Amino acid sequence: MSAIEVILNILMVIAALVMIVTVLMQSSDTDGMGALTGGSDTFFGKNKNNTLEGKLSNATKISSIVFVVLAIVMLIVA
Repeated sequence: MSAIEVILNILMVIAALVMIVTVLMQSSDTDGMGALTGGSDTFFGKNKNNTLEGKLSNATKISSIVFVVLAIVMLIVA
């Protein structure tokens, strides 16, 4: 195993742990079917990126993208 593979494995584990932690820290959505009709379109829904939930959602998206990109890179390198 080369040094680049070890580094990629470590980065992948870190990305996976960040993704797991951010998903578990998010609260569950209780909107249910109201989200389909736009019932959750409130002031707080529009400014969600400023809240902790919005930041956790963004961190989850970023870590999942990093995880997938690292998986593809590891497939190419190996």
